[in-house]
Amino acid sequence: MQYSSKRAVKSSIIYFVMIVLTLVAVVPIWIMLINATRSTEEINAGLALVPTGHAWQQTVYNLHTLTNRGFKIWRGFLNSAIISFGTTILCVYFSTLTAYGIYVYHFKGKKFLWGLVMFLIMLPGTLSFIGFYQFMALLGLTGNWKGFIPLTIPSIASAATVMFIHQYMESILSLELIEAARIDGAGEFFTFNRIVLPIMQPAMATQAIFAFVGSWNNFMTPSVIITNEDYATLPMLVQKLRGDIYRTEFGGIYLGIAISLIPIIIFYAIMSRYIIAGITMGSVKE
Repeated sequence: MQYSSKRAVKSSIIYFVMIVLTLVAVVPIWIMLINATRSTEEINAGLALVPTGHAWQQTVYNLHTLTNRGFKIWRGFLNSAIISFGTTILCVYFSTLTAYGIYVYHFKGKKFLWGLVMFLIMLPGTLSFIGFYQFMALLGLTGNWKGFIPLTIPSIASAATVMFIHQYMESILSLELIEAARIDGAGEFFTFNRIVLPIMQPAMATQAIFAFVGSWNNFMTPSVIITNEDYATLPMLVQKLRGDIYRTEFGGIYLGIAISLIPIIIFYAIMSRYIIAGITMGSVKE
């Protein structure tokens, strides 16, 4: 009886902490969505947790304010989608391929290569930012659509993703499975693409979420590389809403931020299915 009561207390504490953390994560997003349906005067009047009776009309007005003042929302969506999906695909696939090569093959310099990966993780990215921009400018890959190239291709070399997937391989990928595929006559790329990748789905989905969110929310690098507004990403356009011409349209600003979060939520919902499916598959042992 005493054990049951202690267990009930622990469960209650756990549920309480989970509820608090959920509220901390959800409430700011909810307030942002509510403010996207309010006028500037209503937002300045105070906090609100429920939409007003004219929420739909005000949302349409806020959207009209955005689109009529040079906010090219759909163009920004397209530019951000091209960069984010390109970055995610290149980052996850080639990082998994690199981690696979380090984990499966034995070659001279393997320890040095792994140490280099660890060193790159600890190295702040801002240290090489100026040199990176100068190199891209020297190649003529700045200003217009060519700026998409330095925003996507360098994502192939993601040290943090390589380390995460390598650690996941060590815990779940059996070398006997690779040897069996080789004995059956499977080529190296066939083994990687048809055998290894399905096993690595949970890790790849996790890193895909991080890569997509990081690329979609990236403001600093695109704002330096891309100077033509026609190729500006959505975070760049949202940042411009804070200019003088928009300083009183807080409802429009909140609406622009809310719209920019929609792809992130959709992408996370899709990728989380693969994470859950992989965990469920890994829990079944023969």
